[in-house]
Amino acid sequence: MAHSGRRIFISAITALLAIPASAAEIQHRTEYRVALAGLPIARAAFLTQIEDDHSYKIAGDINSAGLADLVTTIQAKTSVTGVVRNDRLQALKYSLYYKSGKKARVYEVSYRNGDIISATTTPPPKRPKNWIDVTPRDMRSVLDPISGLVFTGDTKVCSQTLPIFDGETRMDLVLSPKGDEDFSTDGFKGKAVVCSVRFVPRSGYKKGRKDIDYLSKSNRMEIWFAKSDAANVYAPVYVRIPTEYGMVTITAVKYGSVG
Repeated sequence: MAHSGRRIFISAITALLAIPASAAEIQHRTEYRVALAGLPIARAAFLTQIEDDHSYKIAGDINSAGLADLVTTIQAKTSVTGVVRNDRLQALKYSLYYKSGKKARVYEVSYRNGDIISATTTPPPKRPKNWIDVTPRDMRSVLDPISGLVFTGDTKVCSQTLPIFDGETRMDLVLSPKGDEDFSTDGFKGKAVVCSVRFVPRSGYKKGRKDIDYLSKSNRMEIWFAKSDAANVYAPVYVRIPTEYGMVTITAVKYGSVG
């Protein structure tokens, strides 16, 4: 899988995050197992901190594991800071450090009132001629890939379109209802809301890329959201991402408050 393809899956993993247990000075940790065709390829852990001034910070670590380590070592660190406003987590700054083998890259995005005001990639990548540039219009009313997938308890989770920008690619995740399923893990047991997801690439990618074309044509992508009653919010606990190499699954194996 190419460097850019792995980064898209890292972005999907960062969409799974720890959720707050209440609105003041809370720490919540969630851990995930990532598998390809049932075989472990990565592990991830996220820590959310919510302060009593309604600011928040989410930090995550992602590392390759199992068979993936035999091919190349992948490491990522991601963070997002923002404020809780109008029952939504609104990002101010998002960053992703991504390293595959010896190659490393840093993505940094700044927001104001939901609009992107700056986006940088270090070192700057060389773009092919068939690259689809991100336009100024694509940068308005955009969500980050972490806190953009947390919803208040009265939201119709599976009846919306999420405009996501991961530092390079602008995409829409079109959610539609698919029922519910039982889900249990360390710290949670109950019903999860199942959303079918249609992946719509908008810009910030190479036209004709096989992995993006494959995902955009698939109807097998799903995200399961579980509700934290204490915080009255929904967040993802399980994701299915179809690829040419098999199904990638991201599963919460720990879901609980710290201390």
